[in-house]
Amino acid sequence: MTSVGSPPYTVSLLSDFGLADEFVSVCKGVILSLAPAARLLDITHDIAPHDVRSGALTLVRSVQYLPAGVVLAVVDPGVGTDRRLVAAVTDDQVLVGPDNGLLAPAAAMLGGARQVVALTGAGYELPGPGVTFAGRDILAPAVGQLCAGAPAESLGELVDPATLVPGLVSLPQPDGEGLSGEVWWIDRFGNCQLNIGPDELRALGAEPGRAVQVQIGDQARMARWVNTYAAAKPSELVIVVDSYGLASLALDRRSAADELGVRAGSGVVVTAGER
Repeated sequence: MTSVGSPPYTVSLLSDFGLADEFVSVCKGVILSLAPAARLLDITHDIAPHDVRSGALTLVRSVQYLPAGVVLAVVDPGVGTDRRLVAAVTDDQVLVGPDNGLLAPAAAMLGGARQVVALTGAGYELPGPGVTFAGRDILAPAVGQLCAGAPAESLGELVDPATLVPGLVSLPQPDGEGLSGEVWWIDRFGNCQLNIGPDELRALGAEPGRAVQVQIGDQARMARWVNTYAAAKPSELVIVVDSYGLASLALDRRSAADELGVRAGSGVVVTAGER
């Protein structure tokens, strides 16, 4: 069997379905009807609707900490079109979902896909009255088959792993004496993770304990580099290296995103402050 781990398999789920509708439970039900011993773990179902980029970044942040098994990820604005559905086999996970940039960054984080199967095999799909719920009708049955012991290659046609659609993940770029980056993620506390790491801050001449200048649109703010959120003084904007090793803009017990008026994707320019 081309898979990872051993029964009972853990299935980790990510989607933009939310929890107001029955979509998540229906997909779980399909999986459990085929593999009753499967263990189901929710990563999140609160990805903004159709936001493939956010889903890909969330998967990258989480996948290295998940138990070996299967990941079912569904953020699929092209549902029902000719976009591919795939199972990408890595050393630790089988990533199942649409091939739209959602899975490729996570596959790379896990060392790359050693096998990719386009989910074209007949016989396991559920008959549906429409084509708008591939999560229920194709992806969940494929995951159930994997958990029941089917080899990945039985689910469709082998394709070149190099043809996985890459995720659109931005990298910081030089900008005069500074570095142009963007907000990758805003957590529920309002901390704003940047696509900039501590080594890149140091390359600008910044150092812990000192302030950098952060330009966001027309506003320029100083942000002191500290180790913890609690090190921020009242109303002081700080930069903290977060649990994923990236620089985050933060306020102590307040939302930096609200204060700065930013969202995921907002551009920032960071330059070293006065030494």
